[in-house]
Amino acid sequence: MWYAINCKDKENSLQLRMKTRESHLERLNELSLEGRILVAGPNPKIDNENPGDHGFSGSLIIAEFDSLNEAQEWADNDPYNIAGVFESIEVKPFKRVLP
Repeated sequence: MWYAINCKDKENSLQLRMKTRESHLERLNELSLEGRILVAGPNPKIDNENPGDHGFSGSLIIAEFDSLNEAQEWADNDPYNIAGVFESIEVKPFKRVLP
């Protein structure tokens, strides 16, 4: 099943986010190579794909897992979470309708 992983960044975490980005992306790429990523990306704090020093307010990942518990465990072990970038993580089942 698909699961939406909605992560909220802590204030002033941009430097930490950038420092941890490579390991975060490596982990996402593993899921992508397995065909288990529907979409993944950050939420810019401003209406611009490249928010510069404004940074990001969080991230959204929609990925396939065998259970809600597996999705939550995967999210909890994300390098951004371990490093302290995220203030909170919400994992919910997601039903894909379109496309």
